[in-house]
Amino acid sequence: MALRNVLLVCLRPNTNAKLTRNLSTARSSLNQKFNKPIAGNELARSGGIASMFRLPVQQTVEGLDVCYVGIPLDIGVSNRTGTRLGPRQIRTESVMIRSYNGGTGAAPFESLQVADIGDVHINLYDLKKACKDISDFYKTKIMPFNCVPLTLGGDHTLSYPVLQAIAEKHGPVGLIHVDAHNDVADTMMGEKIAHGTPFRRCVDEGLLDCKRVIQIGLRGSLYDSKGHQWQKDQGFRIVRGEECWHKSMTPLMEEVRQQMGDGPVYISFDIDALDPGYAPGTGTPEIGGLTPIQSLEIVRGCKGLNIVGGDLVEVSPPFDTAGTTALIGANLLFEMLCVLPGVKYYPVL
Repeated sequence: MALRNVLLVCLRPNTNAKLTRNLSTARSSLNQKFNKPIAGNELARSGGIASMFRLPVQQTVEGLDVCYVGIPLDIGVSNRTGTRLGPRQIRTESVMIRSYNGGTGAAPFESLQVADIGDVHINLYDLKKACKDISDFYKTKIMPFNCVPLTLGGDHTLSYPVLQAIAEKHGPVGLIHVDAHNDVADTMMGEKIAHGTPFRRCVDEGLLDCKRVIQIGLRGSLYDSKGHQWQKDQGFRIVRGEECWHKSMTPLMEEVRQQMGDGPVYISFDIDALDPGYAPGTGTPEIGGLTPIQSLEIVRGCKGLNIVGGDLVEVSPPFDTAGTTALIGANLLFEMLCVLPGVKYYPVL
């Protein structure tokens, strides 16, 4: 009877990370079989359907705690195109990901039910319509079912409609935004919606808890000396790329956890936050960026937060000849999964 009550509570709509943990505990108690990546020793990595981590593909989020979903969008970009192909290439490179995190001890596939639900069907001839397609999909197909979405991009425009759906369920959220660019322009070429404006639109619509927003890794040339003033005036914390040079991100993330508190948090990670020497496959590269190690420290530093969603955006395969940018993206999406509420951890040996 106690287990039945746990299940009934956990199946009701909720925004509480504790209930997600209870759901995982209840499922474990019932010995439910969780989806797991297909191991390289079971099926050659060159084989199988290119789903995220070669997980099962579902048409709906029924029964899932977490879903991977692609948004093949690049009609909001200002420089090089190609990130519409990002979700497909990230999935292809994700074949290298195994089920256990050897660096942190996280075992997400023993804790949460995860699957790939494919891509959002979007209009690639009308950016405003594409944003509505995205928002409607998340509002009707994902958020009502208490499933945490981890999104494969796609250009950064997509964060705006995704956050419309996230905030409709959870209220204004904290934001950990990792990027070379602040993405708070009011307009680009006179347009309100583009990959450089998503977080300005989010503030306009009250989707963000501005005192719980941090932007990490901002760098590059600006149009004027006040290029970051607007978001500071809103209460955002800014950590410029130069402040990240030659140091670990672990102390910073201790401060971020204090800033975010217990409220809902969204992670938005633009791959151009990394130096193009590591991640060349992106549309607007800027030198002097983060390293892969610093990127891992940032995402791993989100452990313990009430994460309600995340995205990895701006991977552009035409400029990623060796696949390393997509490989980094796949790994960071795995790391996001590993820090979600309810994930089981083992001691690292």
